[in-house]
Amino acid sequence: MSDEKPVEGERGISTPAMDATVALLILGIGILVVGDSYRLGSRWGDDGPQSGYFPFYIGLLLCIASTATLLQVAFVEWKRRQEFKGRVALHRDQFVAWSQLKRVFAVLLPASVYVLGVQLFGFYVASVVYIALFMVWLGKYPWPKSVAIGLGVSVSLFLMFEVWFKVPLFKGAYDMLSRLGY
Repeated sequence: MSDEKPVEGERGISTPAMDATVALLILGIGILVVGDSYRLGSRWGDDGPQSGYFPFYIGLLLCIASTATLLQVAFVEWKRRQEFKGRVALHRDQFVAWSQLKRVFAVLLPASVYVLGVQLFGFYVASVVYIALFMVWLGKYPWPKSVAIGLGVSVSLFLMFEVWFKVPLFKGAYDMLSRLGY
């Protein structure tokens, strides 16, 4: 990824919107932790703390912190609107431009597919495909070179872990290497 700046005037996600989104996600996690900890037992029992005692208070702290962040974002936005009342436009700090976010997803989405590929076909087979496709798609390398490097990396890792260290890596649901005796 490069440190390119977005084009002047390009739209994107504002910093307050991202702050509020992250705070809402953390609030959701906190509520989930508090609810499950309460279900497990979040009090001090006769023999000491119940199993949900400490997670309950961690979840409660998450809820308090995220609520404080939401209130802060709302207050800062309200204050900014009061300050700019009657003026032409509100200037907002931009967290990320859409063009920058597209570059992040260009790496994140294939990585997510790779994780699914590891679950289905195992580490070695998924790695060959992932490395080769990534080199062709983002690196613009030719197919033969990409497949050769993908195979070279996976075979090297296979030899290192399976043969020399005798540490088996995950083979996946379809275990395509079972015919090799591994």
